[in-house]
Amino acid sequence: QVQLVESGGGLVQAGGSLRLSCVASESINFNTAGWYRQAPGQQREFVAGISPGGATVKYGDSVKGRFIISRDNAMNTVYLQLNSLKPEDTAVYYCNLKVGGVWRDSWGQGTQVTVSS
Repeated sequence: QVQLVESGGGLVQAGGSLRLSCVASESINFNTAGWYRQAPGQQREFVAGISPGGATVKYGDSVKGRFIISRDNAMNTVYLQLNSLKPEDTAVYYCNLKVGGVWRDSWGQGTQVTVSS
């Protein structure tokens, strides 16, 4: 099974930016990829998704216009650019892949994003 390792989180002030990376252990050229997040006491929430070739992207309503998902298939990496961060963006961010059209039910350790007001 492909292993995913997220990185790039940290502590940032409101209005700031971060860039998250998700590196896969093998090629993910044919997989839709995406990012989810989970805040304490809340359910995991879809943040963004990107098609295998990168032509199609989708965003959750709460991040539209602020976050940008991208991928570099040559590097087996998916990115999430977080801009205009708000305290409510504080969460652990996870990346995931679609297999057979369904998001995998396995998650890595994620990367913590904390936005201070």
